[in-house]
Amino acid sequence: MAEKVKEKTKNELREQTQKVIDKVYPPFDHDKPDTENNKKRFKDFLKVEITPDVKNIYCFDDAIGIDADYMFAFNCNATTSKKIIEVHKLTIDSLNSDNGFGMQHDFEWWDKDRIESLQKYSWTNENHYFKYYWYDKENGKAYFFDFDM
Repeated sequence: MAEKVKEKTKNELREQTQKVIDKVYPPFDHDKPDTENNKKRFKDFLKVEITPDVKNIYCFDDAIGIDADYMFAFNCNATTSKKIIEVHKLTIDSLNSDNGFGMQHDFEWWDKDRIESLQKYSWTNENHYFKYYWYDKENGKAYFFDFDM
């Protein structure tokens, strides 16, 4: 009986520890689309519901050090894209020059060549926090880059 109680306590402690770790360092699955972690991070960062048009959600974080960056690529329709633009108060970046490629990481799902040809939407707090967003109407693909400096 004591062994069963000990094992149950150990399992519960492990579960609670994992919950705390997930809150402080939420997991991102950059190598697989549509995982539960990626869906949670999508909701946390994009702040829109995952509707049936939202698919192939890839995401990545680099939150070590004094700056952090988060990358999301996914398929969606124009309606969802418009919601994202509205929720984040993104505006057309008329200069459309600095895409932050030097800070971004290289993944098959993050097509820098294609992104460079797309209209960028952006938001900043006029300080050190930025959001960049691109929507490829032709392929129904969105790219969201959230970073601070």
